[in-house]
Amino acid sequence: MKKERKELERGAGLLMPISALNSPYGIGTMGKAAYEFADLAKETGAKYWQVLPVGPTSYGDSPYQSFSAFAGNPYFIDPDMLVEEGLLKKEDMEGICWGGNSSDVDYEAVYRNRFIVLRVAYENSDHKTKASYKKFVSENTYWLPDYAFYMAVKTENGGRSWQEWDDDIRKRKPDRVKELEKKLADDIDFWMFLQYKFEEQWNRLKKYVNGLGIEIIGDIPLYVALDSTDVWVHPDLFELDEDLREINIAGVPPDMFSVTGQRWGNPLYRWKVMEKDGFSWWAERMRSCGKRYDVVRIDHFIGIVNYWSIPATCPTAVEGKWIKGPGKKLTDMINEVIPDTKLIAEDLGVLTKPVKDLINKNNYPGMKILEFALDGNPDNPYLPHNFTTDNLIVYIGTHDNETLAGSLLSCKVAELKKLMNYYNAATEEELPKMMIRAAYASVARVAILQVQDLLGLDNKARTNFPSTIGENWRWRVTTEQLKSIDTKYYKNMAETYGRA
Repeated sequence: MKKERKELERGAGLLMPISALNSPYGIGTMGKAAYEFADLAKETGAKYWQVLPVGPTSYGDSPYQSFSAFAGNPYFIDPDMLVEEGLLKKEDMEGICWGGNSSDVDYEAVYRNRFIVLRVAYENSDHKTKASYKKFVSENTYWLPDYAFYMAVKTENGGRSWQEWDDDIRKRKPDRVKELEKKLADDIDFWMFLQYKFEEQWNRLKKYVNGLGIEIIGDIPLYVALDSTDVWVHPDLFELDEDLREINIAGVPPDMFSVTGQRWGNPLYRWKVMEKDGFSWWAERMRSCGKRYDVVRIDHFIGIVNYWSIPATCPTAVEGKWIKGPGKKLTDMINEVIPDTKLIAEDLGVLTKPVKDLINKNNYPGMKILEFALDGNPDNPYLPHNFTTDNLIVYIGTHDNETLAGSLLSCKVAELKKLMNYYNAATEEELPKMMIRAAYASVARVAILQVQDLLGLDNKARTNFPSTIGENWRWRVTTEQLKSIDTKYYKNMAETYGRA
């Protein structure tokens, strides 16, 4: 008998990336500030905390372009917890500059200094003698040794992508692999140690968050980065030629937001090859996500049904074409391997009938974004009165959108008047609060707010500008800002609309 997947409870949630938490170490960690944020979420009546992908980030610092679909980001390992364990001393971090702005992540400073400190902790550790470490290694044999070896070789090559390595290791010639495994044994163990510490701190945090009655929503990219362990170790699963160069890559076609579309650059999957072994790589990935999160949001879900294939030689996304994806075959496997994990389909984009049908067959909640309905058109499907089901997650905006304050600044006077009338706002200043109230009052099962919108911040606090590189994923919240949130107001609203 098929097991029924648990549904999300009606509730409210906060969207806060781990990287955006405040800490003295240049980027958010799984330390004190994470626990304090969980407490704050509880005080607002939230049942959910949504984080962005927590994998190790590569060039461009995007959590959606990671060195591994399985590993955790070493940046998030909290140094203070390592001090408490006796693996570090406070003086080990004296004189280190993690960046000069508490509201900004200086990724270059973090990159240059974090691993120096973590290496000291590694040298002081006796993890190899611990049963918990041996258990961790044995439970993660599918990906951990490959990832640790990859990162050791990458470090040996000055951080360059595997496609720029010498051919013998780029193509994983057995003799060269064996030679480097021996030469880099200590470095390999260092990278395994970091994953052990990440997992240890993550599990401790998750247990605390769950103990507050809050579930963690994890966000997973549909695609993986070209510069990743996954592509290097499993090139047969991706659209690469005989020389391991990309043939076709992922993205989305031109639309109202971009006349050239979005060229993401991720290698596309060879879905037919994956299907032959029952999508085993995907099965392992989803099992890993099922252990890490309570709820998994699959980013760009429409790509499972049909995806935009762009020739790697095309500098834009214009020359792409739609190709049919694995659809139900993949979701059947996902449902089978993580039956107890709740799922969300990020169904934004070109919503064709096959996409809608697959989501409905699986009873996955979809998404609605109130910022997509700033035109005030009463027929806009993103306005709350047009929601036709409660099996939805409603957002004001996500990490890819403007902040609420920023989006309203760009509205025309006529649009603002329509919005004020629709949301029953007496003034323009009152409009953001009334939009948030409408999200809570809607039939949508879950209402999730970016913390920036609770704080009324403009686009200087925006998380990501899609299709740009350089200034994204940098915003961090300060302690003072979190203290300014009227938690009683949001808890009362959650109680009023049955979300507490």
